[in-house]
Formats: sequence, structure tokens, C-alpha cells
Amino acid sequence: MKITVVGAGYVGLSNAVLFAQRHEVKLLDISPEKTNLINRKISPIQDAEISEYLATKPLNLHATTHADEVYTDAEYIIIATPKTAPRACPTDYDPETNYFDTSSVESVLETALAKNDRAYLIIKSTIPVGFTVKMREKFNTDRIIFSPEFLRESKALHDNLYPSRIVVGDTNPAAERFAEALRDC
Repeated sequence: MKITVVGAGYVGLSNAVLFAQRHEVKLLDISPEKTNLINRKISPIQDAEISEYLATKPLNLHATTHADEVYTDAEYIIIATPKTAPRACPTDYDPETNYFDTSSVESVLETALAKNDRAYLIIKSTIPVGFTVKMREKFNTDRIIFSPEFLRESKALHDNLYPSRIVVGDTNPAAERFAEALRDC
């Protein structure tokens, strides 16, 4: 499979490394420092297993800051947008207003759908209940799927390699194929 991962934080980088063992993976991030480190096989985040896998495993992984390079040929686009504020979740949540700022996820969805009319978009960012249905309606597509993560900081790759559960919020063949790929890595 050809997979694009958007976001090189714990969720994105651990998924990129996981899939790059068996599939072609392109990783998009806004930070040139992060992408340069990853391409030099150095982890930009603190995770012993990610560091080990980058340094020692033959991974089919290329990191870039150029969006034009990553979307066109992807079969799956994993959206793991990084933190936009110093909170525990990648998507901003304001407890005073009870509001999620999902603009980073929506921006990636819009760009990815405009550049690729075949790929399935897998949201692994924190989103509110009903968001996937709302985005499917907004963009008039059923290719948007939610797949939550159950990862610990500094243990993200370990938790992906040995998942306690795999959840993919759809039952179409593409979602089943993605779930199988998660299980088989």
C-alpha cells in the first residue's frame, strides 16, 4: 500500500514507522527540522522504540514539508495533526466554551480530497462526536473514516506494535483492509 501520514508527532510518527516496515510511507509535517531528522533516521520525539526502528530497521519512509509530494498517489492518508496548543490532545479543546478547534483536521481533509479523489482519509486526531459524519456531508464523500489511537507518550510505537485494541469506524472494504494492515504490522 501507499500511505501518507500527516503530522510527525507521537501518533503520526509511530504510525509512519509502523506502516513503513511493510508499505511505502510518506510523512508530511510543517517542521523542516523534524523531517530532516527523520530522513537522517533520527527520531525528533522521545520514544525509544521509534529511535531504534528508525536507526536499525529497513523502513520505506520519506519525510517532507512539501504537501504536493505526498497526496497524489496515496491509497490511505492518515491524519494525525500535531498539537496546536500545549494540551494533552492534538486538537484544541476549550473547556470553558466546550468547543473543539478542528480546523487543522478540516484543512488536511480539504487539501487531501482536492489532490486525491481515490484515497481513504483516516482521522487519528482527537475529534468531537459526530465530526466524521459532519465531514462526510461537508465534503460529499464516504472516504473519511475515524480510527482512534490508544497510545502513551514515549511508548507510541510499542503501543502500535502491540495494540490493546484496533478500532476503525467503518465496515466498508477499504476500512477492513486498513484494520487488517494495522493488525498485520
